[in-house]
Amino acid sequence: MSYIENKKLEIIKNKILNIDKPNILELGVQKGNSTQMFLEICDRNDGYLTSIDIDDCSGVSKNKRWNFIHSSDDNFEFIGSKIIDKKFDILYIDSLHEPNHVRKVFYHYFYFLKNNGIIFIDDVVWLPYVRGAYRDNDFVEKINRSIFEKLIEIYNQNTDNLTLDVNFGDSGLAILNKTGNTLNTEKKIENRLFSLKNIIKKYIYDPKPKK
Repeated sequence: MSYIENKKLEIIKNKILNIDKPNILELGVQKGNSTQMFLEICDRNDGYLTSIDIDDCSGVSKNKRWNFIHSSDDNFEFIGSKIIDKKFDILYIDSLHEPNHVRKVFYHYFYFLKNNGIIFIDDVVWLPYVRGAYRDNDFVEKINRSIFEKLIEIYNQNTDNLTLDVNFGDSGLAILNKTGNTLNTEKKIENRLFSLKNIIKKYIYDPKPKK
């Protein structure tokens, strides 16, 4: 695991380190780096981890505090029949990085969270992927921008139900706290920077800088 990956997991670990008997839901396992970190917390604080992945990651751990569900995380009916305790302290989203999928699982599993529960969403920052940056990648830039914008739309309609912080290190980490029991549907946020009025103001009425 790279230093950067370690750093993001350390941020999460420090946020949840003192939660007694944490019940954790993890969407996305893959190599198991986050899984092992969560299990370390569970061993220390008498907690339990449920992880979901479309790939068979059951070999990642033999820990008795772990329940692995081999499924797509949006197969809600199947997963609902497999979840042992349906009230979680922590939700970690790191599965399919696509804005509509992130939105779908966010809205569904939000209702499985206890009041004041914490939601972590990985890969929400695009800056390392812009043209000329050290990870220059057009596709990932667009996807991460879209996920970030979707989160902002959700938060903007739910300021009474959520808090939101974003760590901009590497590919980014969104940290949300559940402060209400319902979620309103997100709405597109109008960008007035590109309105006709502002375009006219910028190119016609604003004074041009002197050369």
